[in-house]
Amino acid sequence: MENNLPAIPPKRYFTIGEVSELCGVKPHVLRYWEQEFAQLRPVKRRGNRRYYQRHEVLLVRRIRDLLYEQGFTISGARNRLAELGPGAIRALEDEQDLDEALAEAAAPPAVVGAEPEALPSPSALLLPPLPEPSDGPLTPQQLRAELLAIRALLG
Repeated sequence: MENNLPAIPPKRYFTIGEVSELCGVKPHVLRYWEQEFAQLRPVKRRGNRRYYQRHEVLLVRRIRDLLYEQGFTISGARNRLAELGPGAIRALEDEQDLDEALAEAAAPPAVVGAEPEALPSPSALLLPPLPEPSDGPLTPQQLRAELLAIRALLG
């Protein structure tokens, strides 16, 4: 996916204008995509105002990537999203959280002239032993647990 899009702020709901800026797509395109992609259903409140949740912002970014970056047609992108299933958006949320955590860890100190934090002692860097490799691939739950453990180590 396009890496020059801004990070998604930790909010519960986003207006169509905010989603437009976060995803690099005009509001009329978002309204059109709502008609074309069944998965994209923002909450509508007073006066038919649309409020998108975080998973829908990630879905819009995925749709944008399929259409603009990978060259899919609308029907091709719709089919691709159907192939990936609902778990794909959950994986995107976890990936976004991991990307944000890595970006925060790599960011310079916020205050100019501030000293960076002291490095932990080498004994604090020792990792628990890796589990024995299994015969088959990891389940999504096992992969998620490992990624969350890595994120906890980084944070």
